[in-house]
Amino acid sequence: VQLQASGGGLVQAGDSLRLACTASNSHFAFNIMGWYRQAPGKQRELVASMTSRGERNYADSVKGRFTISRDNAKKTVALQMNSLRPEDSAVYYCKYWYRDFESWGQGTQVTVSS
Repeated sequence: VQLQASGGGLVQAGDSLRLACTASNSHFAFNIMGWYRQAPGKQRELVASMTSRGERNYADSVKGRFTISRDNAKKTVALQMNSLRPEDSAVYYCKYWYRDFESWGQGTQVTVSS
């Protein structure tokens, strides 16, 4: 499975950004797609995920601000990020996984200035 991510950039606090990721050669009928992020000096953390059945999961720090969505037919997952904060600054990674299989996309930088 190959993942191609897009979006990201430099914004001010309170602004919005949308990340998108497209999977190719995916082959699991049931799968999970989501977004992780990693800030300098910190561990990579799960931001949001969504199963192919529509079940969503969010990190507490982004609940109410971020929304994950996906289009199974197009094999895409998107992350709408609103009310961005400086602490949201990180490299964001798209991930596709199921059981012990996982695939990562290239990271995309999100920088939020105060």
